[in-house]
Amino acid sequence: MSQFGGPNDFYGSAPSADASYNFDMPEFGQELNFQTFDNTQASVPPNYDASYAQPPSQGLGGFYDPTAYTDTSYGQDKSGKSAAGGGAGNEFDDEPPLLEELGINPNHIFQKTLAVLNPLRGTDQQILQDTDMAGPLVFCLTLGGFLLLSGKVTFSYIYGIGVMGCIFFYCLLSLMVSRSQVTFGAVASVLGYCLLPMVVLSGINILITIQGTLGLIVSGISIFWCAISASKLFATAFSMDHQQLLIAYPCAVLYGGFALITIY
Repeated sequence: MSQFGGPNDFYGSAPSADASYNFDMPEFGQELNFQTFDNTQASVPPNYDASYAQPPSQGLGGFYDPTAYTDTSYGQDKSGKSAAGGGAGNEFDDEPPLLEELGINPNHIFQKTLAVLNPLRGTDQQILQDTDMAGPLVFCLTLGGFLLLSGKVTFSYIYGIGVMGCIFFYCLLSLMVSRSQVTFGAVASVLGYCLLPMVVLSGINILITIQGTLGLIVSGISIFWCAISASKLFATAFSMDHQQLLIAYPCAVLYGGFALITIY
């Protein structure tokens, strides 16, 4: 501690008169020695670890390649598959349409409707054996709606007569042909589609009254139309050769009940 001066030597005392200072500049010609280091690290970009430079399947040699990974901006990778779902997109592509899953075939509905409108038109047997209930439900609701516009609330009568008629015809057709060929759904589908002329009759009843002589004639034509269409479809669906006229009479009785509801 003796080699350092007191506090006055640093702050309070002025420099002595014989103190000399060296202001000489160094010579520019002399060699400057700089310290050198050995660069043994791999040259990688900052903030990137070598283990993440390449995808796991490509090893660790190289820089980061953003195209090798999933394109997160669009949620798809190079193969076009969804990054979140993987191969789930292909599974949805193989699924059937929604109407087919619900058992609704628009082509069959159109073919059955044409067969009812034109009883002389040939129809495929497989289409007639289809248990399609979309068309019959629409026709029943339309018939009830037209009668409701005429001031008649007859939804319960329509469904009651329809259900009893389906049960009766199922039992009757099971006795006439092989029981394995007859299904309750096919019987109900045919009877429901053949209700279309009654829907037309109820629509006419909204515009004009059908309780007179003209109404009876139009009602008779509608009953005959329904009976011929239903018997033709039953004969085609269940291979009832030479039995169409035999099944036409019960059909006329059933649709006569719907005509009475429509007229009165």
